[in-house]
Amino acid sequence: MESVEKEKAALISDIEADARLEAEAILKEAQDRAAQKREQGRRQIESILNDARKQAQDQAEAVKRTVLSAAELEVKRRSMRARDRVMRQIMDRVEKRLSCLIGDADYRTVLIGWMTEAAIGLGAESAEVNASETERPSIDDQMLSEVREKVRARTGREVGLALSSAPPLPSQGVVLTAADGRTAFNNQVPTRMLRHQREIRKLIYDILFTDREKA
Repeated sequence: MESVEKEKAALISDIEADARLEAEAILKEAQDRAAQKREQGRRQIESILNDARKQAQDQAEAVKRTVLSAAELEVKRRSMRARDRVMRQIMDRVEKRLSCLIGDADYRTVLIGWMTEAAIGLGAESAEVNASETERPSIDDQMLSEVREKVRARTGREVGLALSSAPPLPSQGVVLTAADGRTAFNNQVPTRMLRHQREIRKLIYDILFTDREKA
């Protein structure tokens, strides 16, 4: 009887030991699974955070590029406006300077050059010459004769020139109109400057801005 009791106690002890081991194994497995899930969660959170940081960085860079591009564009616009303003001021001064030359002895040569250029450009056999009110008194037969001689020397053809009976021009310079009235060559100062605007602007730009931009 005592032997049975011992065997029963031993069996119960073995069952309890197995139960404890099974419980420990289950607990360990549960803890491992919980640790894995926590690690997975941590990695997922870190991945989400990394994605968020990357997106934020990309957006910040895009905004930065947009702002810099807009700033550069605005700087260029302001620079162009400033250059246009400076060039306009210089060209206005040139026009005023040319206007002040009217009446000088050397201005006669200027008028002859403008009329010669206009006569050659017009290409008519005969033309009428008109100028501003302050310039017309300077255009006499002697000046017209000199223009005809210069045209002959440069082109080999004859051209008839006479002072126009039309009202004086509003701007400085000359206009030659063919005798038939169909064509004309405008050599007034504003038109001449517009005609050579590209060269004038390039000259002003090279003098005023090129060296500054290289500095």
